[in-house]
Amino acid sequence: MNLIVCIKQVPDTNEIKINPENNTLIREGVESIINPFDLYAIEEALRLKEKYDGKITAVSMGPPQVETALREAIAIGVDEIILLTDRRFAGADTWATSLTLASAISKIGDFDLILFGQQAIDGDTAQVGPGVATHLNIPQACFIRQIESIDNNRITVQRLMEDGFDRLELSLPAAITVVKDINTPRLPSLRGKRNAKNAELKIWDADFLGLDENDIGLNGSPTQVVKIFSPEIRKQGEKYELPAEELAEIFCRKMKELGK
Repeated sequence: MNLIVCIKQVPDTNEIKINPENNTLIREGVESIINPFDLYAIEEALRLKEKYDGKITAVSMGPPQVETALREAIAIGVDEIILLTDRRFAGADTWATSLTLASAISKIGDFDLILFGQQAIDGDTAQVGPGVATHLNIPQACFIRQIESIDNNRITVQRLMEDGFDRLELSLPAAITVVKDINTPRLPSLRGKRNAKNAELKIWDADFLGLDENDIGLNGSPTQVVKIFSPEIRKQGEKYELPAEELAEIFCRKMKELGK
């Protein structure tokens, strides 16, 4: 199997700083890690490789410092790493990001399954995985808690739901996003860390991908952050100590007033 894992490097801090000019995260000088949810995607790819054989390619978009996250993926067990980096990629929303990743995956060519973590902890949108699948026009399934089987170019998975799970069957190639229930990520090995130092890193920019600068980064983002602020904390309430019938009447009246 040819497996692709899309990972993201995210800030490892609660002290997030925002660029006031374009309302994007300031990542320079901030310690970063692989998005924790993506570690489950890497682990599941490793398990599929061990079961079905094949190759795993990790792809990430971001500034040059993302190389450290990709090399950590090599240390865990990934075979090849590709960094999509270009100043023109900066400020991308989920649409522009998924377009860039999809273009890179098209360049890779032959693949059976693309894996994503369920979401990134710095954005929490859970939109990039489905977006990539949409750009590539392939089947997708989100919040996967278990891969049951892969046979005859079809994959059977369990999608986590609030009241249980759905069983889905998709034709390959396909894309899935996985939840934490799916496995327990392994730690990098000493041999893996040695391999990571010498592993070849492919670096692709917008020109290599054949992307127009109007379709990527901030220019190609249909959604943009206009303002970032902490919501005002309002401590307001009313307390009543009355018989139940009177409380019910007050409650109904208050609800009607809010409805107006």
